[in-house]
Amino acid sequence: MGWEEDADRVLNRPCLCSRIFSFLDVVTLCRCAQVSRSWNVLALDGSNWQRIDLFDFQRDIEGRVVENISKRCGGFLRKLSLRGCLGVGDSALRTFSQNCRNIELLSLNGCTKITDSTCNSLSKFCPKLKHLDLASCTSITNLSLKALSEGCPLLEQLNISWCDQVTKDGVQALVRCCPGLKGLFLKGCTQLEDEALKHIGAHCPELVTLNLQTCSQITDEGLITICRGCHHLRSLCVSGCANITDAILHALGQNCPRIRLWGVLQNTRMSPSPASVLLSYRFVFFCQNCHELEKMDLEECVQITDGTLIQLSIHCPRLQVLSLSHCELITDDGIRHLGSGPCAHDRLEVIELDNCPLITDASLEHLKSCHSLDRIELYDCQQITRAGIKRLRTHLPNIKVHAYFAPVTPPPSVGGSRQRFCRCCILL
Repeated sequence: MGWEEDADRVLNRPCLCSRIFSFLDVVTLCRCAQVSRSWNVLALDGSNWQRIDLFDFQRDIEGRVVENISKRCGGFLRKLSLRGCLGVGDSALRTFSQNCRNIELLSLNGCTKITDSTCNSLSKFCPKLKHLDLASCTSITNLSLKALSEGCPLLEQLNISWCDQVTKDGVQALVRCCPGLKGLFLKGCTQLEDEALKHIGAHCPELVTLNLQTCSQITDEGLITICRGCHHLRSLCVSGCANITDAILHALGQNCPRIRLWGVLQNTRMSPSPASVLLSYRFVFFCQNCHELEKMDLEECVQITDGTLIQLSIHCPRLQVLSLSHCELITDDGIRHLGSGPCAHDRLEVIELDNCPLITDASLEHLKSCHSLDRIELYDCQQITRAGIKRLRTHLPNIKVHAYFAPVTPPPSVGGSRQRFCRCCILL
């Protein structure tokens, strides 16, 4: 029993216990608090509650819970996630802001009761705030951004995705007073126009990440301003922005050589034929200057050809994820170049080729030397066979192959009737 007595003596040393408790999560701390009175005091000490994530308890979290946490943690709390906590509103967050004035990271993603009042409270009491997530808080308006600009000058990352009441006036107020912004997530802010991007380009020289997905009113003009003013940009997403053309490729190549993620995706207007030569030139320029590219999403960019893959294979040795879904001009030859490029052996992890009708089993042969390849999408690639997938898996046994083949309707039989055959529906 000697070792048990030694353990008891060790665990009853307050300093050592406090040190151990500082590494525990919320659930474990609450359990420790029920062991004894001394452990209760130590476990519930505010210094052990510097980082709290309540996402797993979102259905049970109400305003009074947040208020009690804020009173217990006080100035010790640095990071709090209330993502998805629908029961939390402005009143609780006002109490929180008053008690936790050293908060640096706060996620209110999906807290739909939140209004501009919460941002006023944060502005008034939380000057050290650096990361704020307000995604899907649809009552947020320009008044919130103006308040944050006045009271939270250290802000580095802001997510206001789907806050569709925000306009250029709010963005202008924010960026003028928060020059250290590194991440802006504006997905679904459909009222934003090029004027908002011009303010960002003029006042955010440290910007690294910008998400403008489905901001349907922006054009090349606004994005070129971003490229010229934000030379540290590494991630840019303009998925679903129908007015963007391949002209942005040249601006990125010229001004943002450190770009790592380029999401252009569907509905983007790449130059149609006969301007495909211009597209080729711009893409070559982009690839030649952006050697750090890791992820590229070209889904539904229908003018993309094998020439695109040749440039990626030559100039982008760090490429890890590539989406070519619905790029119907891609052939086995393009995949051959990609599979023999410098990224193939150790870097390429994901390639999406669904709805590329010219791809055959030969492409799978070209990819078998991609030892890091973890997932391949082959939905509706009608020339891919089970045998081809099986051969690929002999070389890459851990690869996830997602493939669905639409039903094939053969010509009418002699008797005039038709039979439907589903070639395969597999998840390997």
